[in-house]
Amino acid sequence: MRAFPGSAAEPEETSPPLSRRRLLAIGAAAVAVPATTALTPAGRTAHAGEAPAAAANEYEQRFLDLYAKITDPANGYFSPEGIPYHSVETLIVEAPDHGHETTSEAYSYLIWLQAMYGKVTGDWSRFNAAWETMEKFMIPTRADQPTNSFYNPSKPATYAPEWDQPSQYPARLDPSVSTGTDPLAAELRSAYGTDDVYGMHWLQDVDNTYGLGGSGSAPTYINTFQRGAQESVWETVTQPCRDAFTYGGRNGYLDLFTGDSSYAKQWKFTNAPDADARAVQAAYWAHKWASAQGRASQVAATVAKAAKMGDYLRYALFDKYFKKVGDCTSPSGCAPGSGKSSSHYLLSWYYAWGGALDTSAGWAWRIGCSHSHGGYQNPLAAYALSSYSALAPKSATGRADWRQSLTRQLEFYRWLQSAEGAIAGGATNSWQGRYAQPPAGTPTFYGMYYDEKPVYHDPPSNQWFGFQAWSMERVAEYYHQTGAADAKAVLDKWVAWALAETRVAADGTYTFPSTLRWSGAPDTWNPARPGANSGLHVSVVDRTNDVGVAGAYARTLVYYAAKSGHAAAKRTAKALLDGMWTHHQDARGIAVPEKRADFSRFKDAVYVPNGWSGTMPNGDPINGSSTFLSIRSFYKQDPDWPKVEAYLAGGAVPTFTYHRFWAQADIALALGAYAELLV
Repeated sequence: MRAFPGSAAEPEETSPPLSRRRLLAIGAAAVAVPATTALTPAGRTAHAGEAPAAAANEYEQRFLDLYAKITDPANGYFSPEGIPYHSVETLIVEAPDHGHETTSEAYSYLIWLQAMYGKVTGDWSRFNAAWETMEKFMIPTRADQPTNSFYNPSKPATYAPEWDQPSQYPARLDPSVSTGTDPLAAELRSAYGTDDVYGMHWLQDVDNTYGLGGSGSAPTYINTFQRGAQESVWETVTQPCRDAFTYGGRNGYLDLFTGDSSYAKQWKFTNAPDADARAVQAAYWAHKWASAQGRASQVAATVAKAAKMGDYLRYALFDKYFKKVGDCTSPSGCAPGSGKSSSHYLLSWYYAWGGALDTSAGWAWRIGCSHSHGGYQNPLAAYALSSYSALAPKSATGRADWRQSLTRQLEFYRWLQSAEGAIAGGATNSWQGRYAQPPAGTPTFYGMYYDEKPVYHDPPSNQWFGFQAWSMERVAEYYHQTGAADAKAVLDKWVAWALAETRVAADGTYTFPSTLRWSGAPDTWNPARPGANSGLHVSVVDRTNDVGVAGAYARTLVYYAAKSGHAAAKRTAKALLDGMWTHHQDARGIAVPEKRADFSRFKDAVYVPNGWSGTMPNGDPINGSSTFLSIRSFYKQDPDWPKVEAYLAGGAVPTFTYHRFWAQADIALALGAYAELLV
């Protein structure tokens, strides 16, 4: 990141490496269902005393029933502002480190949930309201990002290496390493008449539980992950995105992460590209469904905003420091990029931007990301932004970039597909996050190096089957809409593997893969003659009945079966949906009990450099003796804390039944898709 003259350095903005990314939330604007109103299809509202119109089929009715539970204020999915929480329950540590935080994933899933509601009922007001809530609370305003006008695209950021362990931080800024030129900034300013970035930050403390937002309970932008691939959520220090040195140490929290001679008060945001792409994906379906009803004009303004978000999302298609993509093996030897030579055209793990709080001594920076994960790709969003007129970006090269990205993403899936059919990890243009020399023989994809577990290692980023279901669902939607042969080829092999690893019992209960183990590596990519990847293998370590993943998996099978006519995929999609509905319903939605042995890590040490000391807003000390719990003492007042406390004292592994917003939305969307396409 760039440190500008007269200012201090900005901290290194790393991605949000999600420890078990199944963990992400959903949503965007909440619209509670009045108690006097029945949910109806057919585009009208049934008032008290009036019989609601019949649903088109059983699965559409199930969608409406689950939607009613999700949006019932009594069930606790939303804050008073209408923001979807990560989960109803507060004691949960996953990617967010508290249940009443939320993520950009949460907002994007709610937008999609409200799009499906519009499809079923003809009421598009809730879809529009969902986007408005997301825009209000999760896209930084001009006041939140006040110094973008000082950004210099020819010097986008000052280089800082990523290190392997939290104990190697702070990472020293190194202005001697050359960076490339940002080719998007001027184009976006010309298209939209602003220097501000139109993208979601990834993490928010909805109830201001930490107090980093000051007095009151206003939703507050926060960040956690900052210190390399080995930093799990249990080793993070939660910090504010607006660091005015009010909390933390002498320099706020900045000198925990980036080393410099002095520091300035600053703002900084990190985008999770899969969430913004999901919001675009939802807007695509909203426009398609509204158009079929003759109501496209009702969503047109919101869909135009989604196109704008997709335009800015192109920052995720570029190397972190805009260096040339391909064969980078040292910080100094990796050439600065110019034009689009720094674009890998893949949805990477993040993009980030920040700057000074002091507008009289302004500076600003922007970075892309060198690491791309198979689980983050979204060919449906790339297709929509490149080929669907309602989602055409305004910029001069936006559509062309997304057209190239669509081709590159589909090649990426083919390159990462194991001999069995599952999709392996990803690739990086910056080995170890510092343009290091990779091991000899490491396979490449357009000069980027194969990485079995890109971005984070605790736990390995590609061991969770949920990434398979999330990503393949997007491929299946793209295939359903276009019939593309390259997408079908990937899906044919993936679905055969997934179905072979899925078990459905006579009583309707089910299991499918949970943890995956990888061995070997793909062949180096040759677009003219792709390899067979006979040396890249996956095995299933254990299985699960996780309901959120079941929803995403079922949706993949629905879209694939609807286009291909694959009978087994259709049967399994139905079995998963019926199994959840029969066995896992409760008053708040659909959920299953989970043992959380990982909660032993409440006692994990959090690395703080020698001599560094500070405090959290509630007075919790931050020093060399800190643990995850000691800087989050508020957990001791949580109503579920006694279960964890007993476990930490030697008792049994605690069991929780969580109602994650993303999971409920994914199930509801699967029911809606099945009702539309396979009944």
